[in-house]
Amino acid sequence: MSHVSTPAPQGQPPLHTVQVLGGGSAGSSAHVRSLATGLAARGVRVTVCAPAEADETYDFAGSGARHVSVPRRSDPASVAALRAACADADLVHAHGLHAGLRAALALTGRRVPLVVTWHTRAHAAGVRAHVLRVLERRVAKAASVVLGTSSDLVDRARGLGARDARLAPVALPAPRRGDDADAEPAGPRHKVRAELGAVDRPLLLAVGALDAHRGYDILLDAARSWSGLVPLPLLVVAGEGPLRAALQARIDAECLPARLVGKREDVPELLAAADLVVLPSQWESRSLLAQEALHAQVPLVATAVGGIPELVGDAAELVPYGDAPALADAVVRLLSDDVRRQELKDKGTAQAATWPTEDETVTQVLGVYDELTQPLTSY
Repeated sequence: MSHVSTPAPQGQPPLHTVQVLGGGSAGSSAHVRSLATGLAARGVRVTVCAPAEADETYDFAGSGARHVSVPRRSDPASVAALRAACADADLVHAHGLHAGLRAALALTGRRVPLVVTWHTRAHAAGVRAHVLRVLERRVAKAASVVLGTSSDLVDRARGLGARDARLAPVALPAPRRGDDADAEPAGPRHKVRAELGAVDRPLLLAVGALDAHRGYDILLDAARSWSGLVPLPLLVVAGEGPLRAALQARIDAECLPARLVGKREDVPELLAAADLVVLPSQWESRSLLAQEALHAQVPLVATAVGGIPELVGDAAELVPYGDAPALADAVVRLLSDDVRRQELKDKGTAQAATWPTEDETVTQVLGVYDELTQPLTSY
């Protein structure tokens, strides 16, 4: 990625932005790494406030930013640490609900613009869902601008009282330092399939935390309905989470053609080995898995929820959430239709070409900063 650095006007210090991460999901952490790289290359001074373990993975200092270790959101010292880190900030940009709340608290009494990017939304029920909605409302109202990665998140922010909410799709970042981009090419596809036990059968792949909103119970319902196919497809689910024991118990009890393989660091290799990717979630914003599947030319079956339809367009088979028969039917039809699978591969490539690049993402965000800090600086 190439940038032309634009210095601040003569005699004026460069714009100082503080990027705030909470626990930091993979998507938001990778976005902050990408954003920090682009901003620093344009002459912006960047401080990233994130847990130490996030910096170990994403090397924020390597992007040209300064990293300040800030405890996770449950640590009461985090607001004090943020307040100190933001002491001379011209603008603070928080990523996620809890990061936004802590940033708002840290800026209490100061007239510093606060941008909050909503990458996703929390999933909860009962009292906790009510509490989270109260927090969402507070953050939406505290922010100078809320950036939503999907249109439904923008609508949600507006409905919760945001004074300015805008769509800001986040680019799929290039592989970060330490990823397989600098390693030897991945092994042959058949080696991965052999490891998983899918040499002579279709391989279906799902990736994500084993949480209730991911829809894995519906996916197992669908797997049960295609268990009579010959050859029998194998469903592989990569991820860890609180539902692992329950899902494994069901797989064992019902003899389902599925394997839970835990958290994997070789998702690109898994994608290259898969015949189909399945995304059965109750809600997604700008799904990394969907983007990776289309980039890898692997046909995708996904639920028509959240930001998925606007992300994939007509380049995937979309089904209603919670409809196991529709999900199973889409999978079975695709497995038997070579022409349709190739059509989806081609459409996926075309759709991926419409998504913003990292450079375009940085340019949009910097435009927002420019608006909020005028007449402080101009780029």
